Amino acid sequence: MSARPPLALVVVSAEPARLRAALSLARAEVALGSAARVFLQGEAAALLRTPIGALQDAAWAAAGEPTLAQLLDDALDEGVAISLCQSGLAMAGVAADSLDSRIEITGPIAFLAAAGPDIRLLTL
Repeated sequence: MSARPPLALVVVSAEPARLRAALSLARAEVALGSAARVFLQGEAAALLRTPIGALQDAAWAAAGEPTLAQLLDDALDEGVAISLCQSGLAMAGVAADSLDSRIEITGPIAFLAAAGPDIRLLTL
């Protein structure tokens, strides 16, 4: 592991561009040898309602980039820890069993505790 402190990213609204940015930054951090976590807070939980996607997916794919669903899957495969606000999940009407089993349902206290005391925290 790198000497870089872990990166923790909080997505605070249901805008796919914010989740895309968080996932991209988290993957970059993992590529640098450090740990990264993404927490979807409140209404951002709706972004993981299946099917996962964004209006811009076709444009991203045409540019040679992954769709939002592919980006999420790649981040999970690469070891990015993704967690989702339990209250946001309920507000979005998303069933927990519809989520990828690699995604943790938690709250902000557990997210910050898991991230550790020496994190770099970004809110998107």
